[in-house]
Amino acid sequence: MTARPARPPRGGTDVLAPEDPEPPVAEPREARPRRRWLPRYTWSGTVGALLFGCSALTPSLLPRGWLIQGLIAGITAAMGYGVGVTVAWFVAELTEGRMSAVVRRRAWQGLAVVGPVCVVVMLALGARWQREIHELMGQEPPGDWSPAGTVVVAVLLFALLVAAGRGVRWLGRALVRFLGRFLPRRVARPLGVLAAGVLVLFLINGVLFQGLVAAANSAFSIRDGGTEEGAVEPVAPERSGSPQSLVRWEDLGLQGRNFVGKGPTPEELSAFSGRPALEPVRAYVGLASGGDAGDRADLAVRDLQRAGGFERSVLVVVTTTGTGWVDPAASDSLEYEFNGDTAMVAMQYSYLPSWLSFLVDQAEARDAGRALFDAVYGVWAQLPPESRPRLYVFGESLGTFGGEAAFSGLADIVNRTSGVLWAGPPNFNEMWRDVVGGRDEGTPEWLPVYEEGRTVRFADEPGDLGDPGGDWDGPRVVYLQNASDPIVWWSPNLVLGHPDWLRGERGPDVSPGMVWLPVVTFWQVTADLVFAVDAPDGHGHRYEADYVDGWAAVAQPPGWTDADTERLRPIIGGG
Repeated sequence: MTARPARPPRGGTDVLAPEDPEPPVAEPREARPRRRWLPRYTWSGTVGALLFGCSALTPSLLPRGWLIQGLIAGITAAMGYGVGVTVAWFVAELTEGRMSAVVRRRAWQGLAVVGPVCVVVMLALGARWQREIHELMGQEPPGDWSPAGTVVVAVLLFALLVAAGRGVRWLGRALVRFLGRFLPRRVARPLGVLAAGVLVLFLINGVLFQGLVAAANSAFSIRDGGTEEGAVEPVAPERSGSPQSLVRWEDLGLQGRNFVGKGPTPEELSAFSGRPALEPVRAYVGLASGGDAGDRADLAVRDLQRAGGFERSVLVVVTTTGTGWVDPAASDSLEYEFNGDTAMVAMQYSYLPSWLSFLVDQAEARDAGRALFDAVYGVWAQLPPESRPRLYVFGESLGTFGGEAAFSGLADIVNRTSGVLWAGPPNFNEMWRDVVGGRDEGTPEWLPVYEEGRTVRFADEPGDLGDPGGDWDGPRVVYLQNASDPIVWWSPNLVLGHPDWLRGERGPDVSPGMVWLPVVTFWQVTADLVFAVDAPDGHGHRYEADYVDGWAAVAQPPGWTDADTERLRPIIGGG
């Protein structure tokens, strides 16, 4: 009688795919239930998470604390895990190879040794890089840096994001099984994956993101009804919101009340100049004053006319940032330099703060900038050339995007204005991109020279406006852009594209240790956006004292000297 072959143990001896985690080592029966609930990760994914997470400890544009560092590392590590798993899947599909149990065990043992060493080394280097960035910006390095806290935050966020990704994978498989009841598998599988992807995108963008934007809009609209300390309802007819104004104080919004209710008084201007000064004209219209951008622009111009704005020597059209904010350093600098013989007009187009409106309110900024300039220009162009004021344009951040929208190009600016001052332009500004892209050969992207500086000049530091030293024809256009400003350098292209501003010579406040890394650099600069205005003046998205030099270069106040600039900079910058 022939002996029957021995049956293999139940469960077989199938070799796991390379992305499968190592099976647990035999252990007492009572210990297993406790580990059953712990998440398990693949070797290839863990390698990807380690590489990406450690890479996130490299320096970015701005200094950051241990908590933000942990958040960035956790997000990046989760992305690295996905990349690692995907690479392993492709390798397995192409080679049809399988890892043996011995190789798999050795791989995990090697990772258990190398991984902690890499983490410790990168944490030490990360702390050193953070000290370096603080020193480059004139700050004391933080004394509360916590490597352990960074690791804990990164690990917890990583686990949460991977769990969410696995939830999406489970949803896709469930849809495939459901569709498989009615359709062939070849049809059900792609349809299920597609349906899961669409559903997730809808939940993230259509529900989560839009819901957050709506909630933020509602919250900031309530805040818009407040009044900050120091903003006083004006009584001078030269201000919107005064008893003579066409715009009610209550309708100006929080930032509008700051704009018209603050600023240097004629007495302060006289104390600086030594001459009698005028009350500066400031006209402003809030969101509550009109139904659309065109209506608000018309009202702003009518109130500007009433206040005598077209009778001053200098008239500035301002496109505000998200909440309607006008940097007081910019308006105050201009008024000091012209001893109050100025007029500025602006209007609100959003309730959202700059970093959020930067993402969702670009169309409103464009419409507001175009409508306001066209309305002002329509009146200004009808005045006798010999008696009308010089017409300038100003904007910061998203306001530069709206300001650029009013013109078809540099030639249009030269034909219709006396000059432009723009600060911190976002990377998606079309005119800015054209100028920077056409810069003179050999000049860096963070400090470009365009057509030998005959019309447009850029400045990271005040002295940059003097270079190159050739003729600077009028009207003059100035872009203030700090090399460490994430608003200027953030772009989706950072995901896979090496930017020119990280090639060759670096800006004076950019760490030499900062390098471009696919995906990683994008998330680092994205995180920098939220904290861009928290940097010291002259770094990040802060330009206070530089406005003194900017206006002096663009508007060329009569009798103004370099000594006057040096006297005014501490007043404006608070130094």
